[in-house]
Amino acid sequence: MAIILTTLGELDDAELERKDGVIDTDHEHTTWVEYYCDGALVHRSVHVTLKQWPAGLGALVGAMGE
Repeated sequence: MAIILTTLGELDDAELERKDGVIDTDHEHTTWVEYYCDGALVHRSVHVTLKQWPAGLGALVGAMGE
C-alpha cells in the first residue's frame, strides 16, 4: 500500500489502476508510470536517462557560463 499524490489529492494506490511504459532509443531510455481513477489519468511520473549528449547543447551550456 502506497499513497500517490494525484489530481484528486492523495489516494491509496490500491484504489487506482497502474500502467507502466518504456521507450528505449539510441539517444534516451525513458520510463513512466501512470495512475488512473475510473478511466481518468490522475498521475504520471516520468524518468528520462540520456544516453548521448544532445548535439549543440554543450555549446549552449558553455555560452551561458560566460
